[in-house]
Amino acid sequence: MKISFLGTGTSQGIPVIGCRCKACSSLEEKDKRLRTSCMIEVGTKRIIIDVGPDFRQQMLREGGKEIHAILISHEHNDHVAGLDDVRPFNFRYTKDMPVYGLPRVMDDLEKRFDYIFEERPYPGAPIVSLNPISGNEKIMMVGGIEIIPIHIIHGDLPILGYRVRDFAYLTDVKTVPEKEFEKLTALNVLVLSAVRDEEHHSHLTLEQAIGMAKKIGAKETYFTHFSHLLGTHENIVSRLPKGIYAAYDGLQVEL
Repeated sequence: MKISFLGTGTSQGIPVIGCRCKACSSLEEKDKRLRTSCMIEVGTKRIIIDVGPDFRQQMLREGGKEIHAILISHEHNDHVAGLDDVRPFNFRYTKDMPVYGLPRVMDDLEKRFDYIFEERPYPGAPIVSLNPISGNEKIMMVGGIEIIPIHIIHGDLPILGYRVRDFAYLTDVKTVPEKEFEKLTALNVLVLSAVRDEEHHSHLTLEQAIGMAKKIGAKETYFTHFSHLLGTHENIVSRLPKGIYAAYDGLQVEL
């Protein structure tokens, strides 16, 4: 199994428009962060978690490989705005795109992208099949790959993280209900969001993310969803304990 970090930035990305801070001014490639997303490859199957505004750019970088399903963590713009860009996959592989998420999130996609789901969509519209999941089940999908949804809280908003084998991906998380930690045991790789140093109402700070990573106890943890307020990649790396790493766009991890 291989994990590719397609984007590791917050909703504004890095550089932030008009900002001249050290991170936004950096010429280092690891400081250029698209909106957060990842790709999971198991054999010949590929699953994307979240399709934000940079989805097209991310897929161009990946060479337009076939995608077999999309998992959505929640309905915020930086996680769903790129859904229209599944069209080339529809046309090239002559099939619809399965999308999975909470029922509330599927309803939001139907409203936001109403032109996709009309009775008679205009020619060339994306072809998407929505698959609501409660989050309480294990779902078998794409070649028998088992996906375990994990209930997490983004501020006051219930959202989903996902586990595939010994890998788990939790972004935009602030708290994890105690019973959900049972789904996070014996991980080889954990991905966890860490937005900034200052307290945030809906995201873990860097210090809080380190604490949660230690509680979960994966062999390796990678932080993502960084704000420019955390500074450069080099600065973030210098502050992390052993076994915890700062992800960057284009990073690949093999399990």
